[in-house]
Amino acid sequence: MRNTIAGLPGSKIREVANAGLGRSDVLAFWFGESDEVTPEAVRQAAADSLMRGETFYSHNLGLAELREALRHYTAGLHGDPGPDRIAVTSSGVTALMTAMQLLVDAGDEVVVVVPVWPNLPAQPQILGARITRVPLAPDATGAWRLDLDRLIAAVTPATRVLLVNAPNNPTGWTLTRDEQQVVLDHCRRTGTWIVADEVYDRVWFGDGPAAPSFMDIATPDDRLIVVHSFSKSFLMTGWRLGWLVLPSGQLDAVGKLIEFNSSCAPVFVQRGGLAALAMADDFVPGLIARLKAGRDALCPALAALPGVVSATPLGGMYAWFRAPGADDSLAFAKHLVVAHGLGLAPGAAFGAEGEGWLRWCFASQDTARLRAGVDRLQQALRL
Repeated sequence: MRNTIAGLPGSKIREVANAGLGRSDVLAFWFGESDEVTPEAVRQAAADSLMRGETFYSHNLGLAELREALRHYTAGLHGDPGPDRIAVTSSGVTALMTAMQLLVDAGDEVVVVVPVWPNLPAQPQILGARITRVPLAPDATGAWRLDLDRLIAAVTPATRVLLVNAPNNPTGWTLTRDEQQVVLDHCRRTGTWIVADEVYDRVWFGDGPAAPSFMDIATPDDRLIVVHSFSKSFLMTGWRLGWLVLPSGQLDAVGKLIEFNSSCAPVFVQRGGLAALAMADDFVPGLIARLKAGRDALCPALAALPGVVSATPLGGMYAWFRAPGADDSLAFAKHLVVAHGLGLAPGAAFGAEGEGWLRWCFASQDTARLRAGVDRLQQALRL
C-alpha cells in the first residue's frame, strides 16, 4: 500500500453513524441527503430502460441525448456552454476525481478553500499533490466568510489548481459574483485552473434559480472545470450520476479517463437522469421550497438555544453551528448519539478548520422531526 493511502483519515461521519448502528430511536441528520425518495418518474424511466434490455455499455462521455439535455439545462441557468463541453460521469465524486486526474501531477500545488467535504482535498492528495488550505472564518453571527486577499495571495503562478466548493458543504458559504470575477481574473493571470464544485447550485435560497456560478462569467476557453451532480437537486444520491462542464478541447482526454476509471455510466441510470431533467422546471422549485421550510424550522430554533452560534445559510442543505461542550466535535457527536439519540456530523470531519462545530442536514420532509432533534440537543446542553 502507498504511504499516501495509508495516511488518509477514515470518515468521522461514518464513525459517528456506526455508534448509532442498529438503533431505531436515533434521529439521524448526519449524511448529506434528503429523506425523500427519488421521484417516481425517474425511477420508472430507469425501470423501463432495464426492461428494454439496456444493460450494455454506452459512450464513454454519456448518451448523446443526455449530454444535449444537460447542455439545454445549463443554458437555462448559466448560458449555453456550447457543443462538446459536457461529459457524463458515474457520480459527482467521479467527476471531481476525473478533473483532478486530468490536471494534477505529483508535486503540483492545489489550493483548497476550507472547511470542505473531505473528499475534495483528499483526491489531489491521493495523486501526490501538495495541498494548501485557505480557511474561511466565522463572524460573530456564525456566518462564514472568505478573506479574498488571503486567497489571492495563496494562488500564485506555481498553483496548478484552485479547488472551490460553493455553495459550500458544510458552512453554506458561497462566492458573490464580484468575488468570482476577482478570482477568475487572478487565475487567468497566474495560469491556474479553477475546479468549481457547484453541486449545490440549485440548493439556493437567494435571488434567482441558482447560486452564482463561474459559468456565468467565464469564456469557453478559460481554465475552468465545473462539477455537477444529480444527487442533491433531483434526490438521486444513490444513483451515482454526475457531469462535468469542460473548456473547449478537453473532451477527448476526459473520455479516456472515464474509460480507464469506469468505462461509462450505466444506461438505465442515464435514462433516469434524462427523466429528471425533463421534469426539472416543475420539480426542483418545489424541492427547494421544502428544503427552505426545513432550514427555516431548524436554524432559528438552533440559534435560540443558549450558547449556540448558528447563521441561516443562503445555500446548501446544512445548519452549521457551534455548541457549548463541542470543542471535541467527534466526541460530542458520539455522545449525542449514544446518550440522546441525535445523529449529527462532527465539524472535524471537514478538516481542522471545522473543529468545534457540528453539521445538521435539514433535508427532512417532516419539520416536526427537526424540532424533536432540537429538543434532544437542548436536553444534552442542559446536562
